[in-house]
Amino acid sequence: MNWGVLLAGGSGTRFWPLSTPSRPKQLLPLAGPTSTAEAAAERLEGLIPRERLLVVTGEKLAGPLRERLGLPEANVLVEPRAASTAPALVWGTHEALRRDPDASVLSMHADWWISDQEGFRNTARIALESARTHDRLVTVGMVPSRPETGYGYIVTGEALDALASTVERFQEKPDAATALDLLACGALWNSGLFAWTGACLLREVRAHTPELAPHLDTLRQGNVEGFFRDVTPVSIDVGLFERSRAVAVVRGTFRWDDIGTWDALGRVRPRDQNGNVTEGVVFALDAKDCIVWSERDPIVLHDVQDLVVVQANGRILVTRRERASDLKRLLDAMPAELRDLP
Repeated sequence: MNWGVLLAGGSGTRFWPLSTPSRPKQLLPLAGPTSTAEAAAERLEGLIPRERLLVVTGEKLAGPLRERLGLPEANVLVEPRAASTAPALVWGTHEALRRDPDASVLSMHADWWISDQEGFRNTARIALESARTHDRLVTVGMVPSRPETGYGYIVTGEALDALASTVERFQEKPDAATALDLLACGALWNSGLFAWTGACLLREVRAHTPELAPHLDTLRQGNVEGFFRDVTPVSIDVGLFERSRAVAVVRGTFRWDDIGTWDALGRVRPRDQNGNVTEGVVFALDAKDCIVWSERDPIVLHDVQDLVVVQANGRILVTRRERASDLKRLLDAMPAELRDLP
């Protein structure tokens, strides 16, 4: 049977000051009327039932996510510590296999925007079927709409069939010139939407991921805390997909965006006639291409362009849209009494 593993950890620091440890971005209506986590679960309807959806998250989010998503308590897996995506996905896959020895897994993140839900489900079905047919780890590649430097890219290899190809190589977050070259050669964005059979994932981890492989038996024995204590944190991309040769790619047939920074809202939310995205009480005159979010107080903009302005949780943030991805560096430099939110 098909299972879903939804990664919903992280504190969402790049959405400071709206995102807080108790209400991070996964629980915020950033891309639409519901939270990104709720939207992720809803788009699985007709593909994977809620009873076969496992959510991997931190202790503070477990209760809110379980309530919002309507999941059984046993389907919310609480990480003993944050150790990047590979340990989380191995644990989620191991848990699916424990309940269903023939489990195939669709791996997703809880902070995506996807416009075409049926297109997503059709692509997910193809990815799951390709994983079973070719006994490979499958990644979904998206056709780029811009030379994005914040995403990883996939250079495709030989065709396995009409829908799946091998992967020639991965390219992590290129500079602008390299991104243009990748677009010119037909490379795809690495969406982070993955599919595999449980048996294939564990086999490939044992063969190619020394950060985790020695500790798989600890997990098999049911010692989740010991597994997370002993593994070396590593992402699934770096720790496995870039090392394994048993990888395939299928093309996504839907519009996708990673809601990773304030700037992303300009791509996924409705804009006014001047290109502004606003939430809350906002008045703008001669302002263009700004992202403005007011939790409480009115915000007035005049004769400015390409700004992010956020009022939330007793803080006000003003930065340029092009620097929105540098928010973590800003937070690291701020005094704790100003930075930290409840």
